Amino acid sequence: MTGFYEKLLGAADKDHVKIGEEMRKHTSFRVGGPAAWFVTPGDEKELVETIALCRREEVPFFILGNGSNLLVGDQGFDGVVVSMDGFSGCQAEKETGIIRAGAGVSLARAAQEAYKASLTGFEFAAGIPGSLGGAVVMNAGAYGSEMKEVLQSVRVLTPEGEGKEIPASGLSLGYRTSCIIPKQYVVLEAMIRLETGDEGAIKSQMDELARRRKEKQPLEYPSAGSTFKRPKGHFAGKLIEEAGLRGFSVGGAQVSEKHCGFVINKDHATAADIRALCEEVKERVLVHSGVELEMEVKTLGKF
Repeated sequence: MTGFYEKLLGAADKDHVKIGEEMRKHTSFRVGGPAAWFVTPGDEKELVETIALCRREEVPFFILGNGSNLLVGDQGFDGVVVSMDGFSGCQAEKETGIIRAGAGVSLARAAQEAYKASLTGFEFAAGIPGSLGGAVVMNAGAYGSEMKEVLQSVRVLTPEGEGKEIPASGLSLGYRTSCIIPKQYVVLEAMIRLETGDEGAIKSQMDELARRRKEKQPLEYPSAGSTFKRPKGHFAGKLIEEAGLRGFSVGGAQVSEKHCGFVINKDHATAADIRALCEEVKERVLVHSGVELEMEVKTLGKF
């Protein structure tokens, strides 16, 4: 579709458009084939025009944050991947307790900005390897805290291409869910409201959570974090372990021996290895415990 590429160049700067970009470069699993087109809009205008073009031409598109909760098939994605890396502004206002940050900002950076401004309440997010936009979409959380506890509002792009500010209360935030995807919104930026705290105590809390992550999670291997959602009344990792699947492998993919809730790319796994392993885990857990696991990791493209 050479003609579509030319149209993309009318929507975004040539330096912001790539053809056949390998998605393994953009996912924390470090797997994934090429995206037919990969666009990193430099501003809101380019984003609006790129998405509008995809809709007019009926070309599928996918909004990409840090790729930390994504499994892309080995044969890639026959559409446009729109990277939000260009939306990377982040400002912490100590006086108001507000952090205003673009969708492409990493949670780690936002947490650091909060720390530098002596703002507390966002320590839990420092070790989550995702972008702010993705965290809002999935109401990301860790160690008993979630985005909905600190999120004040978000600015989104509507399907009609208009900017709209929505309070957190209007996002239907629940366990790893929101109304953003069903309503076809694209997160542009978020406002986080925090409290003034003691810089030393904030740093101590962040260090403690980092220590716990390193101790309990297989951070030395590529993964997408917790692979399955927490079933009501259960813990996914415990169910997987009880089904005898600690260390279980398919190809180069493995259920982590350190934490059974993590599927890792242990030895040059393919996306097909990872997906097959996840399906086998789901089947065996269902047989063993009667509980049906649901993937937290999203899939994209052809496997």
